[in-house]
Amino acid sequence: MRRIEAVLFASAAPVSREDLARVVGQGAPVDLLLGDLAADLEGRAFELAPVAGGWMLRTRPAYAPAIRAAAHVEDQLLDLGEFDIAVLAAIAWHQPITRDGLKDIFGKEISRDLIGRLHARDLIATGPRSPRRGAPYTFVTTDAFLVAFGLESLQDLPDQEQLQDAGVVGSA
Repeated sequence: MRRIEAVLFASAAPVSREDLARVVGQGAPVDLLLGDLAADLEGRAFELAPVAGGWMLRTRPAYAPAIRAAAHVEDQLLDLGEFDIAVLAAIAWHQPITRDGLKDIFGKEISRDLIGRLHARDLIATGPRSPRRGAPYTFVTTDAFLVAFGLESLQDLPDQEQLQDAGVVGSA
């Protein structure tokens, strides 16, 4: 269990179950060890979290203000506006999607600058293109998107009903 904890502590990215199995040896009960580690961390300032198909140690959200006050983490913040997050959400729900597809959703052209900022933060990547000549680029989310928003997979995105219940979108 302590080997798993050490690997997760040292890693800035999610660590897959397969990589953890190599650390503790094939045949070791990785899932049980992860459960034991999660239980061991109860009541602590950080937690074991399933993210992007792997596992990470993350500070519990309740301690975010203390970290911001004491550490120099401003350059690590996403610093995205409401519209930026809306575009990112549209890409996540409709991927792969073109700029024209985003225009259809928002009723206006999405700037190359915004797409560039999302790309630079590694939240989106270029997706598949049609094999025909001149086909537009598409956009998809990345594992960094999953990590940034604490999602294990895209299946964890809220559905339309959850968004309506939360008051984020109006009912149809």
